[in-house]
Amino acid sequence: MTETPPKPAARPDKVSLWRYLKLFREDILSAQPARLYRAWMAEFRTPFFRSYMANDPTIITSVLKDRPDDFPKSDRVGAGLAPLLGQSVFLTNGDLWKRQRRIIDPAFEGGRIRDTFDAMWGAAAATVARLDARTGEVFDIEPETSHAAADVIFRTLFSIPIENELAAEVFAEFQAHQRSQPILNLAAFVPGPRWMPRFFRSETRATAERIRGLITRLVDDRAALIARGAAPDDLATKIMTMADPKTGETFDPAEMVDQVAIFFLAGHETSASALAWTLYLLATHPEWQEKVAEEAADLEADFSRLSSLRVTRDVFREALRLYPPVPMMVRETTRPETFRKRAIRKGAQIVLSPWHLHRHERMWDRPDEFDPSRWRTEAGKASAREAYMPFSTGPRVCTGASFAMAEGVILTALIVRAFGISASPEHVPVPVAHLTVRSRDGIFLKLVRRAPR
Repeated sequence: MTETPPKPAARPDKVSLWRYLKLFREDILSAQPARLYRAWMAEFRTPFFRSYMANDPTIITSVLKDRPDDFPKSDRVGAGLAPLLGQSVFLTNGDLWKRQRRIIDPAFEGGRIRDTFDAMWGAAAATVARLDARTGEVFDIEPETSHAAADVIFRTLFSIPIENELAAEVFAEFQAHQRSQPILNLAAFVPGPRWMPRFFRSETRATAERIRGLITRLVDDRAALIARGAAPDDLATKIMTMADPKTGETFDPAEMVDQVAIFFLAGHETSASALAWTLYLLATHPEWQEKVAEEAADLEADFSRLSSLRVTRDVFREALRLYPPVPMMVRETTRPETFRKRAIRKGAQIVLSPWHLHRHERMWDRPDEFDPSRWRTEAGKASAREAYMPFSTGPRVCTGASFAMAEGVILTALIVRAFGISASPEHVPVPVAHLTVRSRDGIFLKLVRRAPR
């Protein structure tokens, strides 16, 4: 079965403000009009806010690469995610953000991915073993990819598998949290004083508080091991002992809790989303599934072999294009700007949407089709340079981008090598934006053990 990958139906071009707010509250993807898949820039005016979605590559370059300090992350985005993330590197701006990146970035630079390869491989092998018990049945793959991605994070960050009691508690709370809070809520767009209600669900606040309490226990336990000189040389130890090269300071425990929270969001939720959609796309495009299985047939637990998985990497890139885990990002103007001959006021919201950019009809050939071969063509490479940013771009590019790509390729290769995958025709997934781009009602697949090659 080969299908055009599903995307949510767009809303009508004109709806009332209250209808738009209701649609936005339910799902930010289906709340947007179809014209955004062709527009270079679109303006949204309401009595409460003014925002601009920018798909023009020159605007994106200016905002994210050339003048990032002039377009900080909106504080109102922080208002939506602060219960979980506090003052993490995902939300901060200015000198505080720069200090955090100086401490965090070295843990992910250069050959550091090699240091995490064995942990990633171990998590992938454990995932295959868990999935083996479900062969022959039709089941929702999203909880399984969440399990796999969480296992990778626990193994690489704290050197513990997900079966660890504390790790299992954190994972269970994240499962509850991800369905209760969108990556953007109305607070991202509606201006107002800090005391203004921010539309949090009670479950969102409760799960965020429990998650942060559990992370505090993990951080305190690691700090004790570091003090005794008995800590493993994993990502948590590297980050907690890394000193800011400018000030010589390290993260204090409260700061580390914030950073671990974003590692879980960025490294768990986004990876789980990407892997689930990758497996679905392979299930509905069996010709590409077989290419991945063939490429992975003789794969060994050897980091040097990772670069040979070219087809698998292209498949994963294409899944990230069609289903970018973080669908939208919001920046704020700090002074009047002029974009496409349009005057933009200070304090306006600039929305950058990987979801629309990756499917933009003027920048991609057959934008809604799954075609990993596009990554080998000159047209595809040109489109990628201007209209592809699943991990953002510029100075604020995700520090774990290389980590995520390695993780996704390893998990995809080992799962597809082990199983033939088919999709349930009775359950066509509908993408919606929660913490990440997930399916509204799950992604149902059937796995069958492959015969040894």
